[in-house]
Amino acid sequence: MPPFVLISPATRGLSLALIRHYLQTTSLPVFGTYRPHPPSSEQPRTPDSVREHILRPLSGLNVDPSRLRVLPLDFTSEESIAAAATALGDALPKDAQSYIRIAFFLAGVLHPERQPADLVLEDIAETFQLNVISHLLLIKHFSRFLPPASSARAATTSEEPSSSLGARNALAKWVHVSARVGSISDNALGGWYSYRASKAALNQVIRTFDLHLQAKKLPAISVGVHPGTVKTDLSKAFWNSVKPGKLFEPEYAAERLAEVVNGLGSAQRGKVWDWKGEEVKP
Repeated sequence: MPPFVLISPATRGLSLALIRHYLQTTSLPVFGTYRPHPPSSEQPRTPDSVREHILRPLSGLNVDPSRLRVLPLDFTSEESIAAAATALGDALPKDAQSYIRIAFFLAGVLHPERQPADLVLEDIAETFQLNVISHLLLIKHFSRFLPPASSARAATTSEEPSSSLGARNALAKWVHVSARVGSISDNALGGWYSYRASKAALNQVIRTFDLHLQAKKLPAISVGVHPGTVKTDLSKAFWNSVKPGKLFEPEYAAERLAEVVNGLGSAQRGKVWDWKGEEVKP
């Protein structure tokens, strides 16, 4: 098995658009994770139902469905995260080097606290659990799938379209979806206390992990990305307040982020980049 793509989670909004993007634009194996126990209002999920959900619109587009594998993963449980990593390891061949080429981690939640009176302990805890702690645990359990220091380059397959991942550099890309509101220097409006704080913390995690990658001389970089305001459930309450032309469909945001990440190299590591390819200042 060649290098692979990992999208976690991969079933809704931007994450769903990203996994479909890489299925269409590369020939690499693609792994996605899904929440095994969705809210009671939703139907129970099985690997087959998740695969069908992801692949349905790609029928007839010359996408090999065998390239897609899905793993159950609950971001609130380290046991579940560890089990998903074990399942990924079991799915990889033992007789060939296989490692992450691109990994996107998108776990997150938003509780819009406009003033101190809106702060609720349970919401704050959930915000940091999903926006920060889960990302730390993903690093703990999944970073072992990055290419080793002995690897001179994160090799790509000869049949991989050059337009998909590009040839600027062969560094593996470890990507956390952050937000511009995590920038302290950019905060001129206030509000969104725990969301801002959690994204600022995530940005520190991104930087710290990248320093680890450098110290271990791994051919990989850790970065954050800001997709803009994407038309998903997370931002639904704010769609009407978004300026014209600034509310993006998930498919457009996925294409822009993939293009930006594709162009990042050693000089851009450890930082956060927006959908235009511009740095989000700390």
